[in-house]
Amino acid sequence: MPELNPVVQQRRLRAELRKARESAGLTQAQVSDEMDWSISKVIRIETGAVRLSITDLRGLLQLYGVEDRDSIAELVEMGKASRKRAWWDDYREVLGEGMIKYIGLESSASFIRQFQDDVLPGQLQTADYARAILDVFNTDAEMAEQKMEVRIKRQSVLDPVAGMKFVFILEEAVLRRPFGGPEVMKAQLERVREIGRQPNVTINLLPFSVGAHAGLRTSSFAVLEFPGDDQDHVAALDRAGIGLILQDNVEEVSQFVEAFVQLEEISVPFEELEVVIDRVISELG
Repeated sequence: MPELNPVVQQRRLRAELRKARESAGLTQAQVSDEMDWSISKVIRIETGAVRLSITDLRGLLQLYGVEDRDSIAELVEMGKASRKRAWWDDYREVLGEGMIKYIGLESSASFIRQFQDDVLPGQLQTADYARAILDVFNTDAEMAEQKMEVRIKRQSVLDPVAGMKFVFILEEAVLRRPFGGPEVMKAQLERVREIGRQPNVTINLLPFSVGAHAGLRTSSFAVLEFPGDDQDHVAALDRAGIGLILQDNVEEVSQFVEAFVQLEEISVPFEELEVVIDRVISELG
């Protein structure tokens, strides 16, 4: 398998196991009885809340009547890949489970749509701007530096060579909300300009003049798409006091896709965003 990202492999594996269970005509309750597991364990396996041991995986495949050797070998390989460590696992205690999963998904996505109404997306942030945001939350110095390391590593996905495409929509307030002082903001705005000129990145502006819009209902969010047809889209929402929420329910994710399309229709192109950048830099002195 060319893609051994553990988060992606776990999503693929849980989808295949759910399909195999349904093909076998078994309910989750019946599986728990047959495997002598709690019903919560079965549910957590199918939702990706726990990692599945290879022994348990083989037991499930036997229960589901999966006999094709190639299929079994592929699923076992998925299981092994889903248990491997990735670079972001070193930051699990600093970031939390939700962000760890998001980074894994982000690193294997093919297309990311992101709307921001509060601060600039992490992929676009300079180190000084990011530190200024962390200061607002009184982040411990050591933890702040670790989070900075993660931001820098995450930004590698912006490289056109990586083959990913991005569309960002930024509220005008995001460009005007100062963090870290005038010089930090000037450098940050130039960074936005630089990234916006890349062939794989589109950055649109949602000016104050648009008035009420769909983003007021959703707040900041991202929608991730993946290569191939075997993975559903994922929506990510960062909520104060709650943390990062990942949603892969098809109906709910479709609502965020629709909201993004609506925002895209009323946003203005990068050329007009650059005009605002020039204006804000001038105002900063």
